[in-house]
Amino acid sequence: MERGPATAAPRSPAPRKRRRKRHEMLRIGGGISTPWFIGIAVAVFALLLGVWWLITATEMVEPLFLPSPSEVFESLRHQIQNGQLWDDARVSVYRVLIGFALATVMAIPIGVLIGTYRVWEAAVEPLVDFIRYMPVVAFVPLTILWSGTGDTQKFLIIWIGTFFQQVLLIMDNVKRVPMDYVNLGYTLGLKDRSILARIIIPSSAPGIWDSMRISLGWAWTWLVLAELVAATSGLGYRINTAQRYFETDLIIGYILVLGCLGLIFDQVMKFLSRRMFKYEEAR
Repeated sequence: MERGPATAAPRSPAPRKRRRKRHEMLRIGGGISTPWFIGIAVAVFALLLGVWWLITATEMVEPLFLPSPSEVFESLRHQIQNGQLWDDARVSVYRVLIGFALATVMAIPIGVLIGTYRVWEAAVEPLVDFIRYMPVVAFVPLTILWSGTGDTQKFLIIWIGTFFQQVLLIMDNVKRVPMDYVNLGYTLGLKDRSILARIIIPSSAPGIWDSMRISLGWAWTWLVLAELVAATSGLGYRINTAQRYFETDLIIGYILVLGCLGLIFDQVMKFLSRRMFKYEEAR
């Protein structure tokens, strides 16, 4: 019996799909799956850790200036065991959250107001622009004179460093709301208050939240500055104390802790953004 030509088995579409996903990541605005995102991020951190270990293992830099990863982690382990790291981190997190919350609660209504009404923009925006260019460092001695060296001074430094920036960022977020939305509200007979509550704030909320996430990083920077200059506790204070005794391993360890805390807060805010503003992603 004569046989027909052999029919090749259909090729699995899985490799083709994987290739398409990889190409998608390299396109402008392309998507990326969560496993790939996590894998690439972990690989970058591992690469940097490897470069750090190689530099110290080959003694390219004196240990006084750059201790090895094992020395830094051993120093952190000691701080964890004696409870010092937890105490410093708790104090710093408390100061950041309170100072940042105060600045945000004040910045949101002002930013929305000047982003909505040009008359309020004329009255407030130039003043905010004027103050935000003043270096926060210059206010440190003044805040010590005004409020001492306690937590109030740390709150004030964070407020100065984040409030004025937040006001302008929120103003820009509000200005990005299309005027077509506002005109539609007027067409439907809505008053200004209803347009603010039902159109402008929901439309600008994702951008406002993202601006808050960015300014939270500034809050950490100004907190550490305040703790370096005038403090008796906190991560910045511990870094300053370690500098006096040339404890480079402790300095780098606490800097890494600050980076980890900042990354955690940043990812938490991103997670909350995806949950709160699903309508923005859908749009």
